[in-house]
Amino acid sequence: MKFFLDTANLEQIREVASWGILDGVTTNPSLCSKENVAFDVLIKDICAAVPGPVSVECVSTVAEDIVKEAEKLAGISPNVVIKIPVCIEGLKATKILSAKGIRVNMTLIFSCSQALLAAKAGARYVSPFIGRLDDSSQEGMELIEEIVAMLENYGFPTEVIVASVRHPRHVVNAAMIGAHIATVPFAVMEKLVKHPLTDIGMEKFLKDWGKVKR
Repeated sequence: MKFFLDTANLEQIREVASWGILDGVTTNPSLCSKENVAFDVLIKDICAAVPGPVSVECVSTVAEDIVKEAEKLAGISPNVVIKIPVCIEGLKATKILSAKGIRVNMTLIFSCSQALLAAKAGARYVSPFIGRLDDSSQEGMELIEEIVAMLENYGFPTEVIVASVRHPRHVVNAAMIGAHIATVPFAVMEKLVKHPLTDIGMEKFLKDWGKVKR
């Protein structure tokens, strides 16, 4: 499984990159709005910090405008992947962009049919939001199972980015299913590393080390 960090915060990105496990970054307008940096500068800095894909979301709502905006965003860095919400105009734009060799991450996916259409239109990635489904009393991980099986059935090159991750178990379950990528908030990324028994073990080893003759 590949790990993406779901943030636009450079400090968090550089920290996780230093762990040696970071494969990419996903951003959105809400995340970018939290950073007091000019948008183009922010995206350039993120792309410089991460060698892998960096998803940047379009805010246009008509296919022609989405394509124009996407081409401008793609010009910021070769790392940039264009993030487009799944909708009819988004599908039209995805078909055009994929033909131009511009990678698309189709986002805000809540059904297998949406993921199927996105893959058919040429999306390089699909981002189902499992946490938001869980919040509405649906089983988000069941959707991941369906999408992974569907993509395998037809040999689509599209990769699944498990999004709206709320806790480490989401990541583990997604990995067991065979999802390609999890995009994880910084707080959850930290929790993936930690375990109370590890902390207890380290504390004991260090305490005992103090008793070793040397």
